[in-house]
Amino acid sequence: RLASELGGTVEKFWGSLTKSGDEDSLRMTYQFAEHMVPLINGLDKNSPIIASHSMVACAAVAAGFKNVINLVIDNHAQWFVVVPGCLNLVQGPSNYHSLLKMGVPEDQVQIAGHWIPRDLVEGIPDASARRTARRKAGKPLRIIIPVGGAGAQRKFIVNLVGALSGLVKEGKVQLFLNAADHEHMKEAFIGALESNDMDYDKVVDMKGVQSFREKMLTEEPTKNVTLFTYDDYFTAVATTDILCNVADVLCCKPSELAFYPIPKLMIRRVGDHEAYSAMRASELGDGTLEVREVPEAVRYVELFLTTKLIETMNNSIEANNKIGIYDGCKNAMRIALERSKKM
Repeated sequence: RLASELGGTVEKFWGSLTKSGDEDSLRMTYQFAEHMVPLINGLDKNSPIIASHSMVACAAVAAGFKNVINLVIDNHAQWFVVVPGCLNLVQGPSNYHSLLKMGVPEDQVQIAGHWIPRDLVEGIPDASARRTARRKAGKPLRIIIPVGGAGAQRKFIVNLVGALSGLVKEGKVQLFLNAADHEHMKEAFIGALESNDMDYDKVVDMKGVQSFREKMLTEEPTKNVTLFTYDDYFTAVATTDILCNVADVLCCKPSELAFYPIPKLMIRRVGDHEAYSAMRASELGDGTLEVREVPEAVRYVELFLTTKLIETMNNSIEANNKIGIYDGCKNAMRIALERSKKM
């Protein structure tokens, strides 16, 4: 949070740290993971383990599990995110090439595709059609802006909300603001909305967000800004997944959300390792390059409103879907089961 607020030298130092996951980082991760072995040691060692974090995969390998799969995060290769002795699945070719070059054995790394919730993948055709139809009909641009897990980016996002206030009041843009379970972000959003005289609705629980999603399939929100804020972590994280297929644009830092099948406006990163995920989205055609300044982000919103940029991104998403780019989770499960049969 501090690095994203202060910028400059502090941000540069933090950014360098997020790219320095070297061999020592991997060694420390594995040593720490060994202390977790008692939690899983009583399970059948032939059971497939699919880990969404390298520490879990390290613990499984240390415990003697024979079929361990590590879902490698990000698009920047570093030792910290891989696990020796298991199959490391990556989301794209550049990470695959880089890990091979680093010395990861060929039989321990494989391309699988992006880690995407099943509902989002299955909803791609309908969601893309809805977005294209909304643009052709001149309906408001729906932008979902989630806060990252650390609750960083407050300064950038608050300034962006203020910069978009004119378009919101004109009825050209609708904002879905996910403050998650971060009290400081809820207060920051409310402050920005009130200081810019922007009226808003609030959603505070899972029932509310699911009801909101169903309404958005066929109707417009009561107000042009909806603030989603919660007391529990699960609903906070699930909200972005639930709302993506009824939004037109996902505006977020290039975290794991950079791999999602929705037109994306990639805003200022929190760690330098995230820059490579924005590059992945841009090259696939379903997102922008990283946008570092608020005026540039507003310019992209104007392009979404006045050009066929969303339609172009939707076409890329549908093409990517046909060749399995977003099938990483399904492929991970298939690979785990295939490996089990061979044991």
